[in-house]
Amino acid sequence: MELNGVKIDDTYAEAFNMWCARVLITAHDETWVKNAISTFTGFAVSTIACDCEAGVDLVIPKTETPDGRPGATAMLFAPRKQLGNTLLNRMGQCLLTCPTVSVFDWLKAEPDLYKKKKKDGTEEKVPAVFRTGFQLSYFGDGFQKKDQLGDRTIWKIPVMEGEAIFEDGFKAKKAIGGGNFFIFGDNLDNTLKASMDAIEAIGKVEGVITSFPGGVCRSGSKTGSMKYKFLNASTNHFECPTLKDQVEGTKVPADVNCVLEIVLDGITLDAVKQAMADGIKAAVAVPGIKKISAGNYGGTLGKHNIYLKEILGL
Repeated sequence: MELNGVKIDDTYAEAFNMWCARVLITAHDETWVKNAISTFTGFAVSTIACDCEAGVDLVIPKTETPDGRPGATAMLFAPRKQLGNTLLNRMGQCLLTCPTVSVFDWLKAEPDLYKKKKKDGTEEKVPAVFRTGFQLSYFGDGFQKKDQLGDRTIWKIPVMEGEAIFEDGFKAKKAIGGGNFFIFGDNLDNTLKASMDAIEAIGKVEGVITSFPGGVCRSGSKTGSMKYKFLNASTNHFECPTLKDQVEGTKVPADVNCVLEIVLDGITLDAVKQAMADGIKAAVAVPGIKKISAGNYGGTLGKHNIYLKEILGL
């Protein structure tokens, strides 16, 4: 298979289930929105070693925010049992501390249900809502105030700058992590250009983030390790250009000297598929790109198989 003269491997990306929350951060001006959201989404590239995978989703104009100030949304992806603590820790350390910031739920969807054990040992289905604002309100040491902003329940927490405003609850829903594709190029410059063009295209799809630095991952991994049993992940040696003459079964063609991976998380499987397709189409338009492939691991990572030929219509 080819697209714009670039070989497309007949393979699939292996994606997996996650839970997602979407947070709207507003502030006095765009500078403080940027400061807050960059800190809030820091160290959040992969749940291999981070508490979540996170990234900036949308810029929200002040005409559309609850408090009439500029804002932007961040999406956080993690297992449900981990997501509540992640929200609390990141909001407490990164947003409660940040001058002029207010924080609102921006999922714009009903929360999904999960099974929760009752005191009598039976289970009931309850909505996934994390009362992060309520939890943070205790920082006010009794001086905090519960209030309404439109139809939103908020907490006003006194701080040295004035009042920090947090919405009471943040909804979560089931989502998709681990959409991915590999860009094989003849040199570093061309492969970086293709990667950044892909990221720009992906950024136009709402509800999708790319959590790695600049959206790009150079250290693509496989699950586990052949040599070190204590590792959960290790270098994807089949995709390493410097090993193509050493590794039997290498997937790196002779004319390829750089491989970069794009990893995507999305609020729905369809959003991830659309973003992957748009990103690949942008990448193959760059001269010097030789091949597009994707990472899959025999079902050890997830149950969602996103076939390149299907999303590209080949």
